Amino acid sequence: MTESGIGFAQFSIAAFRRVNSTPAIGPAMNTLRRFIGLPLLMAIISAVSASASSTPEKRPNILWLVSEDNTTLLGCYGNPLARTPTIDRLAREGVLFTRCFSQPVCAPSRFTLITGTFAVCSGPAHHMRAQGKIPSWMKGFPAYLRESGYYTSNNAKTDYNSNISLSETWHECSRTAHYQNRRDPAQPFFAVFNHEVTHESCLFPEKDVPLGFEPTDPARVRVPSYQPDTPEIRADWARYYDHLALLDKQIAAKLAELEREGLADDTIVFYYADNGGVLPRSKRFLQASGTLVPLIVYFPPKWRHLAPAPPGSRINTPISFVDFAPTVLALAGVRAPQHMQGRPFAGPNKTTNQFVFCTRDRMDERYDMMRSVTDGRWLYIRNFRPDLPYVQPLEYMFRARGYQSWAREARAGRLTKETARFWGQKPSEELYDLERDPDNVENLASDPGHREVLDRLRNALRTHTIDIVDNGFVPEGSSLEGYEASRSGLYPVAKVFDLAVIASERNPANLQRLIAALADSCEAIRWWAAQGCAMLGKQAAPAETALVNRLRDPSQSVRVAVAEALARIGRTETALAELEAVLGDTTNPMPALQAANVLDRLGESARPSLPAMQRALGHVNTAGNAVRESEYLQGILTHAIGVLEGRTLPLAQINN
Repeated sequence: MTESGIGFAQFSIAAFRRVNSTPAIGPAMNTLRRFIGLPLLMAIISAVSASASSTPEKRPNILWLVSEDNTTLLGCYGNPLARTPTIDRLAREGVLFTRCFSQPVCAPSRFTLITGTFAVCSGPAHHMRAQGKIPSWMKGFPAYLRESGYYTSNNAKTDYNSNISLSETWHECSRTAHYQNRRDPAQPFFAVFNHEVTHESCLFPEKDVPLGFEPTDPARVRVPSYQPDTPEIRADWARYYDHLALLDKQIAAKLAELEREGLADDTIVFYYADNGGVLPRSKRFLQASGTLVPLIVYFPPKWRHLAPAPPGSRINTPISFVDFAPTVLALAGVRAPQHMQGRPFAGPNKTTNQFVFCTRDRMDERYDMMRSVTDGRWLYIRNFRPDLPYVQPLEYMFRARGYQSWAREARAGRLTKETARFWGQKPSEELYDLERDPDNVENLASDPGHREVLDRLRNALRTHTIDIVDNGFVPEGSSLEGYEASRSGLYPVAKVFDLAVIASERNPANLQRLIAALADSCEAIRWWAAQGCAMLGKQAAPAETALVNRLRDPSQSVRVAVAEALARIGRTETALAELEAVLGDTTNPMPALQAANVLDRLGESARPSLPAMQRALGHVNTAGNAVRESEYLQGILTHAIGVLEGRTLPLAQINN
């Protein structure tokens, strides 16, 4: 098969069976066989059969229309302010999924989409951003379509958090990529168009430009109960509805183009968003506002036998981005490889999920760790660093005026119980009823009446973590990271998970177990033991000797966690010396970023390290290194130094 896909014709199964049954036709065939020999006879039969089957079995085109950073703020999802007539019509004529979940930020989501595997299986792909360590045999799923005869094009965002081969995955990957560019108009295509008009940056002040139509009235928007009702937040909501209206026009143009090309009757159309968002406490967070995304799939009449339900249906069972790759392969008649972890939700062998899982790890320059599981009705969130507030001062995120407004309200002491929760430490566990509490503000985790639900989802999360070998329980930069390394037998994921649960409980009764774990041979175990001590704060004082002994640990990440624990029990000078040493070592940028996170969290206690932070920032600024790690280190050092020098206001920290 040529790269353009010309000549992808294949025998149908029926034709193949006819060819293989021909030698037993009868005496005349046996006579011919004696004269010309079996090999030549089979060649003739194959040629005749191929000629008779020269028209390839018809397969659907598949079109993905992708938006950025929007949850289900559309008319078809019941939002009265949305001006989305095209998407609403697509939902009426297609199938709408009410419980489609993504990861809460784009790069881990897009890794999951392109590979059909969870980003946490190929650390550090679960962080925002990073280069996931994938095995050489792992392909982007469009490569399998391409091998089977499809033309594949992507216009244009990738952000796959890995070194997935673009040339192997796509015939075209650029801002000019288009299914129209295929040489053979009969060749089926898989085409992706990414629409950036709803990206969170549309709310930044520099993007304030007239949109050419009547704007949404801020007085009409609904401000959710977890956000303060400020003019800036209302204005951001209104502005975002306007950008959704622009998105709808762009989707309409793509569908009209498909119609003009005469391809609408042959094309299955997906519309979805790459993650939730984008107003405060949505994108980057595991509440439904950050992970619940719209998904609509339209099946033209000739392909409706592949649909999971009739036109106009609403499907309430949960699905995940890990299901997209096997679904598209199933629609195209291509067998999904064994390593894919999702299930097809459409096609001849469609199935359903009992649970869907999401993750939050490092977001840009700031570390955190959360996991969630939902069955579509209940949402369970496990916070593995509950000592950290939900909101941290991410430089990019705080360019939005809504976040700036919320910060001002927090500093002024004007927040309610619901709106203050975002600024305080997290509970170890959260449980929300998605039907009765769509804003996710009533945490039912401690309610005895919901213990059965809590235990069921707890157990599902533990089983899933172990089954997929979640790399998120390994420090970023560790040799244990990556699809193959984490499966080499050196990472006891069940043991690590159980210790992480104990550490995150912040119960001083667990201290002796944490002290014992500091001497474990596994880096990840020692790391969680040290983090557990840090989360206990002054209550970890009896661990002082064991912690000091671990300052000789071969892992810089463990030493950073130990230093934080020592600082929390009053050994500040010792802690700062270790953090400065790791910060100044440029051989591995991730422990340096971890050290900068701790120094920033220590606030005024880190003042003696101000010169070391200034030197490190100067090195980053003059290194000429454009990699993301340097950008993130620069951002967090700039913030920490600015706070200590009085140029930057720290975020308000509210004790719940």
